[in-house]
Amino acid sequence: MVGVLALQGDFAAHEAALVRAGANTRLVRNADELGDVGGLVIPGGESTTMLKLLHYGGMMDALRRFSETKPIFGTCAGAILLAEKVCNPSQESLGAMAISVERNAYGRQNESRICSLVPEEEFIRRTGAEKVEAVFIRAPVIRKVGQGGRVLVAYNGDPVLVEQGMHLAATFHPELTDDVSVQRLFLGKL
Repeated sequence: MVGVLALQGDFAAHEAALVRAGANTRLVRNADELGDVGGLVIPGGESTTMLKLLHYGGMMDALRRFSETKPIFGTCAGAILLAEKVCNPSQESLGAMAISVERNAYGRQNESRICSLVPEEEFIRRTGAEKVEAVFIRAPVIRKVGQGGRVLVAYNGDPVLVEQGMHLAATFHPELTDDVSVQRLFLGKL
């Protein structure tokens, strides 16, 4: 069972993509529901709004504990929340991955884009996918990947899909495409 954090953002598209990839899903709206899932997707959306909702619902500590034993996949705002360091402006995060992220670094909403990217050999070996369609919407940039992190896909020299141990972070929105290779990669971590 894969949980999708359903406080804000495009959680419905994530749930649909996970189902297409063969997963059983559950929307997660409170800390108690984390106990019923083997992994969690934190969707894109607005990271400061998500932080407020996580604090309001008392979920930050529960998510930190969850991240110590179970895999999390964060996309866009979810990648920001997984990061160890966030800038532009700085903000609190879960610190679950040794990455530094700059918010909204690809520009404003009208600078959003869709790109076909060639992944690293490790991604191809594990998924069989030789291309990744990446939808960037006011996306963050991963400025630094720390020890234990592995870049699986890059765009213009910047990491856009990174894994560290059981966690996965994408600065793009794989849930908005028909390709479920990124979701299958995450499901392999459960």
